[in-house]
Amino acid sequence: MYYLRVWRQSAFVVTLVALSVCGCAARPESGYLEPVTETAPRATNHAILVATTRERDERPGTLFNGERSGSLNYASITVSVPPKHVPNNIEIASKAPGTPEDDFVVRKATYINGDAAFIDALNAQLASRPPGRRQVVLFVHGFNTLFAEGLFRLTQITHDSRTNAVPVLFTWASRGKVSGYLYDTNSATEARDDLEHTIRLVLSSNAEEVNILAHSMGNWVTVEAFRQIKISGDLANADKIENIYLAAPDIDLDVFKSQMHRIGRPETNVYIIVSRDDRALGASRFIAGGQVRVGDASNIQELADLGVTVIDLTELKSDDATNHDKFAQLANVGPELPIVLGKGLGAGTPQAPTTVGGTLGAIIGAPIRIVTGR
Repeated sequence: MYYLRVWRQSAFVVTLVALSVCGCAARPESGYLEPVTETAPRATNHAILVATTRERDERPGTLFNGERSGSLNYASITVSVPPKHVPNNIEIASKAPGTPEDDFVVRKATYINGDAAFIDALNAQLASRPPGRRQVVLFVHGFNTLFAEGLFRLTQITHDSRTNAVPVLFTWASRGKVSGYLYDTNSATEARDDLEHTIRLVLSSNAEEVNILAHSMGNWVTVEAFRQIKISGDLANADKIENIYLAAPDIDLDVFKSQMHRIGRPETNVYIIVSRDDRALGASRFIAGGQVRVGDASNIQELADLGVTVIDLTELKSDDATNHDKFAQLANVGPELPIVLGKGLGAGTPQAPTTVGGTLGAIIGAPIRIVTGR
């Protein structure tokens, strides 16, 4: 019995170590956000707006760390994607701050002081888009995420999806350590009010459409924020929200059902992206005493019956060892995703769209399964 217990603990440690491995030479903890003046032909710049509960960090090229600030901070950061970028990847330099020819680098970074200045910055970006295309995508990252990693992930999604939407990053105080699961969970919970405030700010802007994407533990703070909004009974401009994507949700399934029962059947499109081979969620399930996580639930019809659409990526080959970041691969088919989701979806009917475009066919070798309860 003792050896069995040791084996289980060892297996769990191995899993946690795997979760901490980024598909790059280094993790961008400090110095990687130092603005680079060097230019590279065909590199692409993306302006990212940031709302965060992280503490400002005085170290050069860092901006924010993993400690809780106790209040919202804002920033505007321009990130350059290298011309040789490979879809789904984040090319992080082996040595900070990197070069624009080969790596994701920062071109410009400034703090923004206060709600009004944040809205002004957002409206300025929206004004650069033509009427009818003034969209925002709000991204909430997951567990074990350094500030720069969340920033670069949103940049990758923005770039690969070829979206014209203004990207806004909501980043809560993750320490970016695999041993910090409990700290991260509490940080996400502590950020609920500030995410609710950020959602309200974004909806009060001149945006015509708002889409929200949450990943992993970021789903906990996102769903909690909407639960709070439901209880308050008031959300101005709620009709601007077009889609909510919950990718690999690290939420206890029973808790999620309780949250959704309080929220009620969604009045907007809610998509849950799941994968039964998600090793990161397997580790989370272990920590939670075997409780099923929403993101690796096997009964997807049960989820769909809550009034959402479930996208099952179990058969999709992943680019990462944990199978936890499969959602990022959908970015490369961003323009075609609405076609997939809208192609003959009957209530509660599994779908296997395989011929909705060359890009999708090249990315998704096996059919994805879509089940809707709407």
